[in-house]
Amino acid sequence: MITRPTRAADRLILAIDTPDPAAALALAARVGPHVGLVKAGLELFCAAGPDGVAPLIAAGPVFLDLKLHDIPNTVAGAVRSACALGPSMLTIHAGGGAPMIAAARRAADAFGPSRPIILAVTVLTSIDAATLAETGVAGGPVQQVLRLARLAMESGADGLVCSPHEVAAIRATLGDAPLLVVPGVRPTGSAIGDQARVATPAETVAAGADWLVIGRPITQADDPVTAAQDIAKNL
Repeated sequence: MITRPTRAADRLILAIDTPDPAAALALAARVGPHVGLVKAGLELFCAAGPDGVAPLIAAGPVFLDLKLHDIPNTVAGAVRSACALGPSMLTIHAGGGAPMIAAARRAADAFGPSRPIILAVTVLTSIDAATLAETGVAGGPVQQVLRLARLAMESGADGLVCSPHEVAAIRATLGDAPLLVVPGVRPTGSAIGDQARVATPAETVAAGADWLVIGRPITQADDPVTAAQDIAKNL
């Protein structure tokens, strides 16, 4: 199972957002040696299926970001199928509740030391307080993230996915135990895009993040390799 990164470059997770498995593999081959992991998400998985992500996993460590959320038995089955591919990280939704999280962890444990880190997604980085309120959740993102973070860690998750804005609060509340993977990271001067809760890479690491998920600021740069190297240097 993958452990906490010690080198700056290893903290970076390259988000590959494309439905084209050949393009994904080419980008991973080019930038992968300069980051810790590459992230394959729903766009690629829904377009190309397991066969689309398998070559990425064969080439290096992969964060398989499927955000599984269903009844416990269904999620357990999906985790088993995903683990068979050999990813280093796998996401579920903390909002699925304690029984679902526990079922996911049990399914992953069957794969022994080679199992992926099970990460529970708290509140998506595109969601702000107003959007949460529309779903019936009062109190804002930090309160909801902490509520789900406690639930997830008590139920067997290895770590959490949260925005940069909640990293310090999670560390203050739960200490060093959770592995923290943080999207919504934007280098100074980068476009925010569809993110609502963002911070710079240096700010996010200083708050206590383990890994930073960065996509467009690298993938859409004129030179993605140099962009990734520059981000790592500024950590």
